[in-house]
Amino acid sequence: MVHAYRNVATGFAAKLTPEEVKAMEKKEGFLSAHPEQILPLHTTHSPNFLGLHQGLGVWKGSNYGEGVIIGVLDTGISPDHPSFSDEGVAPPPAKWKGKCDFNGTVCNNKLIGARNFHGGQTTGGPPVDDEGHGTHTSSTAAGNFVKGDILAALDTAVEDGVDVLSLSLGGASVPFYADGIAIGAFGAIQKGIFVSCSAGNSGPFYASLANEAPWILTVGASTIDRSIKATALLGNGAEYDGESLFQPKDFSSKLLPLVYAGANGKQSSAFCDAGSLGNVEGAIVLCERGGGVGRIDKGAEVKRAGGAAMILVNAETDGDSTLADPHVLPATHVGYVAGVKIKAYLNSTSSPAATILFKGTVIGDGLAPKIASFSSRGPSIASTGILKPDIIGPGVSILAAWPVSVDNGTEALLKSSHPDWSPAAIKSAIMTTAEVHNLEGKPIVDETLKPADIFATGAGHVNPSKANDPGLIYDTKPRITFLTCVV
Repeated sequence: MVHAYRNVATGFAAKLTPEEVKAMEKKEGFLSAHPEQILPLHTTHSPNFLGLHQGLGVWKGSNYGEGVIIGVLDTGISPDHPSFSDEGVAPPPAKWKGKCDFNGTVCNNKLIGARNFHGGQTTGGPPVDDEGHGTHTSSTAAGNFVKGDILAALDTAVEDGVDVLSLSLGGASVPFYADGIAIGAFGAIQKGIFVSCSAGNSGPFYASLANEAPWILTVGASTIDRSIKATALLGNGAEYDGESLFQPKDFSSKLLPLVYAGANGKQSSAFCDAGSLGNVEGAIVLCERGGGVGRIDKGAEVKRAGGAAMILVNAETDGDSTLADPHVLPATHVGYVAGVKIKAYLNSTSSPAATILFKGTVIGDGLAPKIASFSSRGPSIASTGILKPDIIGPGVSILAAWPVSVDNGTEALLKSSHPDWSPAAIKSAIMTTAEVHNLEGKPIVDETLKPADIFATGAGHVNPSKANDPGLIYDTKPRITFLTCVV
């Protein structure tokens, strides 16, 4: 026996052989058994972009979500990060019944509990975040200015007394009765706990989303109006804006030789795969995005081969969506159209050259919010009558906590402002007040810079201030109906 569920499901988890499962199926009262699944992870200026301002509006009105307990299921946490300091934070509500698997006084009035559900055990040591995703999502949901047993974690979080559950993970579409997150979320909302989940990172393809159950708030990813700009300047004077979190102050504006990594005809070289490049000493190398190679890893290969910098170009499916990454060398990530034009320049001259101009943080993209290319799209496979995702929210190049140097919690604010609202009422308020236009007052666009459809945007982009006072909410209660059929 691994875990007996008491709060979000009726049943248990156990380590069984296939033969033992077959024997169990013959027992009276048996309903179903599901094998363990490993689910992939999904994951400064963004509060301002959402209309959240310190000392004003819904943030002040909700007292910044004080007293609301958010349970985050993820890869662990780095408790000593400043995002989890409890300076000025009141003790947890009396209803809190959780515990801290860290030793000593690591947990505090901000990080009130931490549990390790790795490998089916709850005694596997403290939930230290070696991967980084959990620290990042925790600080995004509840910070200051996993591989794990998900259903067991949901069950324990509910027993501990959380108000909101936030999950940035999910698997492929399966029927709701076989979806552990859907089952656990339904049990949670029956107890008045709001559940928010990411739609997934499998876009831009249709029917690619996770967490499809109607009782979950499923959130797609969009941009904000900030870029951390890095501009590719070519020898012909053309400039193409891209992004990079690494902004070296001492990189020369002098033109350097520009080479295409795939000039040798090898696909692995075009993707700047590990060990694929020959000597590119002192050159700026153009690498293709994709190929199963991480964006930062591509730069590491360029650096290994002696390259001075990298221009990373999108595949057609990624369109105009770029990301600000902490590259290991001077770099810029540009969109697909820019990449096509840079390649055309490479083929137009015998001595192509380029440099990268680092321009720092730039705010004011009138097309924001834009749908990220990776944001998973509807329709729902499990139930085609359900519109998913429900909404979109900031999910691209969001600056938040990370364990080493390198969707703000809207639902928590609403729960604090309206403690009497049910999970359905909170979801209603968020969806019915969502924005369908960008900062220019035009329809929200996707990675192709064309108007996005409802399978990308859902109800629209979250607006926390409007959601706090929606004027009208649609409420509903969870109800299970059993049908008996005579054949």
